[in-house]
Amino acid sequence: MSRGPSEFLPLSDAGVLAAWGPNGRHAALLEDAFDVLLETPGGGVSLAGKSDARRKAREAIELVAARADQEFAVHQADVRVAIDQARRGRAGAPIGRRGSVAAKTAAQSAYLDCLAEHELVFALGPAGTGKTFLAVAHAAGLLVRGEVDRLVITRPAVEAGERLGFLPGDLLEKVDPYMAPVMEALSEILGAEQLRRRRDRGEIEVAPIAFMRGRTLAHAYVIVDEAQNTSRLQMKMVLTRMGEGARMAVTGDPTQVDLVNAADSGLSHAVSILEGVKGVAVMRFAPSDVVRHPLVERIVRAYDEDAGRR
Repeated sequence: MSRGPSEFLPLSDAGVLAAWGPNGRHAALLEDAFDVLLETPGGGVSLAGKSDARRKAREAIELVAARADQEFAVHQADVRVAIDQARRGRAGAPIGRRGSVAAKTAAQSAYLDCLAEHELVFALGPAGTGKTFLAVAHAAGLLVRGEVDRLVITRPAVEAGERLGFLPGDLLEKVDPYMAPVMEALSEILGAEQLRRRRDRGEIEVAPIAFMRGRTLAHAYVIVDEAQNTSRLQMKMVLTRMGEGARMAVTGDPTQVDLVNAADSGLSHAVSILEGVKGVAVMRFAPSDVVRHPLVERIVRAYDEDAGRR
């Protein structure tokens, strides 16, 4: 049933398939979001609905089709991002990529810009927003291109609500369980063999925060992961390790502090005193920026609402 005047938007075959989606799921998302009727008569899509609704739906579809034409896979999360951008009037901000890293949301695109333009970037937000993965990907790109000499990854060795007990092995074996998410990202980006070689040569180093004391990290890219679990003293210490030619990304979720006293967290404190300082950028992700399973965003929102009530 028609919902009003219609218009035809010519698209490539890939664009049409991306706009329609498996079993019409993408089309259903677009129809519900903008109250339009979407059909695929061939050579493009037909949109029926009110003028403003058609305009926004058209902008979202063009973003989705552009991603498909660039030979990126298009998932429901990408369609939701395009819908969000069209609703906010930000359709001109592409779901683009920096180097080999594809940004799936407008927030991720802005984050990659921050990483490229600032020496120190704080990324705050819930799990699943890509804040650590994109920092790792950006740093790995700099390492491969020779723009930094090494990549140093550090995080506090704080258990998330459970005691893991004694961990056997040498330093790397003790630290690796805590570094698993970052190492998985590096393996995905560099490949397992290149990752192993670069670790063997000392170009990629993993170490707990405690082992950063007294060092000067020159011509390195430093990633401080799970930074909400650093103390204020640890945060000051690791931030002041930056030497000549160094860059740093600090990632964490201020709502997931595993310290005995959450007020001791060095992440929120550092952001509160450093935001606005030259060379420093702060990127805040919202639950709507989650790009994992759609349920993750709803879970994050439910916990945030519960925290607000409490």
